[in-house]
Amino acid sequence: MDTTLDSATDIVTGIRFPEGNRWHGGRLWYSDMHTGEVFSVDPASSEAPRVEAVVEGQSSGLGWLSDGRLVISSMESRTLVAAAPDGSTSVFADLSAVEPSLLNDLVVDEQTGRTYVGAFGYDLYGGEELRPGPLYVVEPDGSARRAADGLVFPNSANVLPGTRTLVVSETWGGRLTAFDMEPDGSLTGRREWAALPEGVTPDGSTVDAEGAVWVCSVDTGEFLRVVEGGTVTDRIDAPGRCAIDCALGGEDGRTLYLATADSYDPATTATTRAGRISAVRVAVPGP
Repeated sequence: MDTTLDSATDIVTGIRFPEGNRWHGGRLWYSDMHTGEVFSVDPASSEAPRVEAVVEGQSSGLGWLSDGRLVISSMESRTLVAAAPDGSTSVFADLSAVEPSLLNDLVVDEQTGRTYVGAFGYDLYGGEELRPGPLYVVEPDGSARRAADGLVFPNSANVLPGTRTLVVSETWGGRLTAFDMEPDGSLTGRREWAALPEGVTPDGSTVDAEGAVWVCSVDTGEFLRVVEGGTVTDRIDAPGRCAIDCALGGEDGRTLYLATADSYDPATTATTRAGRISAVRVAVPGP
């Protein structure tokens, strides 16, 4: 499938920078990163998005802990925040003493309840020279340790269905990197899972039932379905837009929700509020 965002249906508009797209409990969940708000919406209804939680500063990745609480990457405080169904929040894991850079996206491993979260590794917004960043593993009790180092801006991650393989986007590295997930939560067997086409900067991603990864390229404005080895099987172009994140969901799992914005600069999005989440139908459902 090769198409453009023009063929998509807008689900949410008027937001600043939609991140952390997830399908959970029959609803689409997402962060508006530049406001710190987390929303959910039923795309099949006409209801407005519902505010589920708010964190101080920027919010990014979302997941659900084994006890059902929502966990949010609170980037600037360098914490993982847990939100109860009533919207009340508490710090689940505090990485501020060990990580000086902003936290990024996260994934919760449903099998073990562990959370894997990356960090920038350097001050992107302050113009600091790029440095590789780490990936942390957070135990269900909130204790955290480094699981991997030397990732070139670690971003979204997915556990491939039916495996113990974690695939991580390296945004400025232009690749997807795989690890074996050991019983104690450590990561071994680091390898290149897919080298992406020249210029592609992988940001958010989601995995489908066949183990292929839909990945967004924030700089080139496109969504790519990639299989192990790097072959691109499908492409959705979003010309003039930052392609930020995506999630598979809907009643049959075959709706791909596409998050885009006009800029990743918070000063720009504060005035334009041109971020949106759109939907297209795809052949392979989510796992």
